[in-house]
Formats: sequence, C-alpha cells, structure tokens
Amino acid sequence: MVRLLDRYLARQILWFTLLVMGVLVCLAALFVFIDQQSDVGVGSYGMFEAVFVTLLRMPQLAFQLLPVAALIGALIGLGNLARGSELVVIRAAGVSVARVALAAAGAGLLMFAGGALLGEVLAPPLEAYADQVRTFAKYSNLSFAGRAGIWVKDGERIVSIQQQSADNVFGGVYVYVVSVGADGRQRLVALARADRAQLVAGRKWRLSNYQDSLLGDDGVATRHLAAFDVETGINPEFLGAAIVNPDALPVRGLYRYVQHLKANGLESRSWEVALWARIARSLSTVLMCMLAVPFVFGPLRSAGAGSRTVIGIIVGVVYFLINRTLENSGDVYGLNPLLVAWVPAVLLAAATGIAIARVR
Repeated sequence: MVRLLDRYLARQILWFTLLVMGVLVCLAALFVFIDQQSDVGVGSYGMFEAVFVTLLRMPQLAFQLLPVAALIGALIGLGNLARGSELVVIRAAGVSVARVALAAAGAGLLMFAGGALLGEVLAPPLEAYADQVRTFAKYSNLSFAGRAGIWVKDGERIVSIQQQSADNVFGGVYVYVVSVGADGRQRLVALARADRAQLVAGRKWRLSNYQDSLLGDDGVATRHLAAFDVETGINPEFLGAAIVNPDALPVRGLYRYVQHLKANGLESRSWEVALWARIARSLSTVLMCMLAVPFVFGPLRSAGAGSRTVIGIIVGVVYFLINRTLENSGDVYGLNPLLVAWVPAVLLAAATGIAIARVR
C-alpha cells in the first residue's frame, strides 16, 4: 500500500510539475527572444538566428527553472488532492505528514535525476553552441579556433589567449602580425606578448607588461612597455564565447577548470561558487517538493490553485534572488564559496523541516 501511495503522489507532483515547467520555459524563452531584438541586424544576425538561439537555450532555461517548477507543481498537485479530501483519507489511514513528505521527496529525486541529465548532458553543449551561433553571426569578420586557449584572427592580427580571469580581463596573450608582401605572399612582420589584456574603452585594449619584436629587412627591433593600448574589433563578448562559460560546462567540467586555475595560481573563487551553487540548486529541487507538504496540510488546504501558484512563485523568486545575491556578494567581498553556495539550501532545508514538524 505504501509503495502504491508513493507512486500515486509522485505521479500527481510530476504531472503538474511538467505542465508548470512547460509554461515557465515558454515565458522565459519569450524574454530571451525579446532580449535579442537589439542584436538583430548586427552583422549577419537575423530573426532566424534569434529564434534558433532561443530554442538552443531552452534546455538550460528548464534546468535553471526546475526548483521553482517543482515547488509550484507540488503545490498544485498536492493541493488538488487536499481539495478533494484525498489527503484527509490518507491521514485517516494512518499515514503521517512526514511519510507524505518522503513521498514528495521521492518525486523530487526523480526530478533531480532528470535535471542532472538535462543540466549535465543536454544543456551545456547546446548553450555553448548558442553562444557561438550568436557571436559568429554578429562578428562575422572575426574567427577563432582552438580548445586549450583560443586563436583569434582579426584582419592582419592573429591573437592567442590562454585564459580568462574576469569578464573583461584575459591573460597569456600572444599577438602575431602577418602582412601580404608585394609578391602576394604572406609573411610574419611582428610578434608580441603580454601578461594581461583588459578592455579600457570602446574597442581599445590595454596590454600589460607588453613586449614585441618587429621583423624588418634590416633586422629585428624589440621593445618592452609597461602598458600598450591597441584598437581591435575583438571584444569581451566574442572572447567569452570562445573561452569559458560556466553555463556551458557540466559539473565535472567546472571541477576540472577550478583545479586548473588553482594549479596555475589563478583566481578561482567565482568558478568555485558556480560549481557549488550548481550542485546546491539541483538538490534544492527535492526540498522544494517537500516544502509544498506543510502548505497543503496547513493554510493552503482550502485555497484555490491560483493562490497556491502565487505562493509558489513568491517563494521560488525569493529563493532565486537570495541565491543570486549571495553568489554576486561572495565574489565581491571574497566570501567562502561553500558558504555562499550552500547557505540558501541549508536555510531552505531548515525551514522545510520546521514547517513539516509543526503540521498536526
């Protein structure tokens, strides 16, 4: 009987979560599509590309919205059972509130497994491809290649970049200048190296600890400058699509990248926050399903589906905002990545446990 009850409750929660997920993803995709309208007409980026990029990003949107969808779906599914007095019958049969919460947690574990498959296998490569489609269409005069670091071609310049330290800061920069001679042949006329490249204004990049060698007919001329400014069509958005995007990496990829940064003495705090926050948000799906139980046994038992949906949206949005605020604050104030990532999940677990224990 218990297993039959678990399956019945899980089926209710999963069905309504699927419906809610469809609505939320469609709404989120609409906002993504509207946000891209300012890019339509830039380069070769047109309406077709905007629609295609939006479709490619829908799995990532579904993965990010899963905890909120789980809460709203559980509230609606269990709420319908409460309005039909089915939960009263379940309680009268001797099933405790904690046991119902465990059944809801079982549905949450199934969602967690599906979300892991979505967020680790399907979403990352599609998100990376969406970034490339959007960037290449907007900046069709540029091109890059490479996996460990990148090679970017901008006119006569060929730029090699080894790693990204921040949104507008890149390290390990090598520049090769190739010119076409009178005989029509290409030849290397200059090569340069810089420890760091940072966007300072418009399309102007400042290369720190800059060294270059000019190859002329009379020999090689070298120079060493503390900083050197250069104008180029390469911008952070283009490079960001080529280097690393946390959303385009699975958990194992994020972990390997964090270890790479640490091994090379580079700043890894923001990436550690992204790693642990990804795991914490995924596990919060289970807690969200359990959080719906005290609501349907308590104040929302006789409420309509609309009221439960509003409550679910409010709780989900508050949890999302706390997550984002802590992640951004942790990077700014140098807080411990584990603390930043797990505090919202721990608070949610405590609130869920207290709420379930207080239900009579």
